Amino acid sequence: MTKSDTKHPAKAGSKKEHNSREELQKQLEFQKEAVVHINSLYNYALHLTMNPDDAEDLVQETYLKAYRFFNSFERGTNCKAWLFKILKNNYINSFRKNSKEPGKVDYDLIKDFYHSIKDTRTDTTEAEADYFHTLMHEEVYMALQSLPEEFREVIQLCDIEGFTYEEIANMVESPIGTVRSRLYRGRKLLRAQLENYAKKFGFNTETE
Repeated sequence: MTKSDTKHPAKAGSKKEHNSREELQKQLEFQKEAVVHINSLYNYALHLTMNPDDAEDLVQETYLKAYRFFNSFERGTNCKAWLFKILKNNYINSFRKNSKEPGKVDYDLIKDFYHSIKDTRTDTTEAEADYFHTLMHEEVYMALQSLPEEFREVIQLCDIEGFTYEEIANMVESPIGTVRSRLYRGRKLLRAQLENYAKKFGFNTETE
């Protein structure tokens, strides 16, 4: 065996060990930054698809893509908004046409990791019935679901998820003025539908 031959196994082992440490660090950071938003992502996906199985697929595709491009995520910015943007783009691409299935290498790399983080959702049976549905009275939930999608979406993003107008405008790819207008009109529609419900519980629905 030559001198050069003896170096290759050590180099290969060192490189593999470095890659393993790098991958583990990436997973830990991804868990901390991205996985904590899995319930909100599922809820948003369910509102978009109106189907639990499609929502699950959409969340999985979103996390696969987010993990693959996690190095491009700007640390210190709103990771939740970044994930929602990816999910919305995946939804548009998947439901307008049949999308290409995720790259085999990328999926094989993290499929076990995805299935482990998926279990961090608080309760799978509750999630399938819509995570936030359990936090809202039936009348409110049904009224929100009955709104046209463009109004329902901005109300959810603003009033439930807490995104800023700028972040919402980026997600729905509309000017901030359009977001404000949709919020105003959506809330007005929601208020009208909930007047009887509000009166039932003693709320004042008279405008000032």
